[in-house]
Amino acid sequence: MSDNPPPALSVIHVLRTPVGGLFRHVCDLTKMQSEAGLQVGIFCDSETGGENAAGILKLLEHNCSLGIHRFPVGRLPGISDWTTIRRLRKSLATLSPDILHGHGAKGGAYARILGHSINAKAFYTPHGGSLHYKTGSLSGFIFFRLESMLSRRTDGIIFECAFSQKTYRRKIGNPSCAMRIIHNGISDDDFQPRQLDGKASDFVFVGELRHLKGVDILLKALAILQQKGLQCSCTIVGEGPDAGEFKKMSGQLDLKDCVKFTGFQPASKGFSLGRHLVIPSRAESFPYIILEGAAAGMPIITTRVGGIAEIFGEQASLLVTPDNVENLGKALEFALKNPDKMTSRAEILHQRVKQRFKASTMAAATIDFYSSV
Repeated sequence: MSDNPPPALSVIHVLRTPVGGLFRHVCDLTKMQSEAGLQVGIFCDSETGGENAAGILKLLEHNCSLGIHRFPVGRLPGISDWTTIRRLRKSLATLSPDILHGHGAKGGAYARILGHSINAKAFYTPHGGSLHYKTGSLSGFIFFRLESMLSRRTDGIIFECAFSQKTYRRKIGNPSCAMRIIHNGISDDDFQPRQLDGKASDFVFVGELRHLKGVDILLKALAILQQKGLQCSCTIVGEGPDAGEFKKMSGQLDLKDCVKFTGFQPASKGFSLGRHLVIPSRAESFPYIILEGAAAGMPIITTRVGGIAEIFGEQASLLVTPDNVENLGKALEFALKNPDKMTSRAEILHQRVKQRFKASTMAAATIDFYSSV
């Protein structure tokens, strides 16, 4: 018997946009898998993410022995995808990875289309993606059909939470491949007490400015508080396709004196700008922003969507009904009037996240799943 150790697994992580929680997930996996001895590389879009993504990827270069590859990738399926797939296949042919791990709808599609053609195992983590579409809608019908077709080319699916697995089964069907629930996790560095800005507002939203995130619901709820004579302030941190619409709505609701938009800021900076974190999403998977806010000790007001209830555990009954202005307004009003109770809830959530959702556990479980398949 040979005494030589088996060669290290080689993994390429495939995603579209290098922003948000999905990007953070890939970066954490890349770093920890590299430190565990795997050969790792990344493929992502070259036209989104800006300087922030470029800086983060630059810092990851020493963890990416298989390189960082960036080509233009459109948001929706189109003819241009075939050009991108051909370019990616050419790059992968020289690297011969053992595993293509696709993240999100587009990354998952690329990994599964290319996986077996280059003799690699194809893994997929949805991160919401296609699962956010509604059953019965035309978009849902198209994306669910595509997901069903691609499932036949999938060797393993990693669900970030039990909610995602349940949703996949309900909308697409029971996967015939191996599957595992592996919760997102955060590192010890995230558990640093935040330094509250001297001019911090009562509430802060941190995230992508698009309809799915419910910023319009937040603005309408703030207008209700203002009509009641409750003075409050809110900072909205982020960029996105619906930023212009939300700024216009803020003016129409006469919120210009209590709402300010800062553009993109790192989450840690955003957390310092408000006493309560508000995430009024219409849909989520297992959002990092909730884990990060809890780790920073922030009181959090958020909706009962996706796997958020799994994060909150015994406090899940406190979650707000999604897409409900009145319900969110009541939660904001309670927070203004009961700061001590909000602080107590935040401490309970902080301890739960610290005990249960660790990046090291997430990375180790993912490597174990690769090996088992």
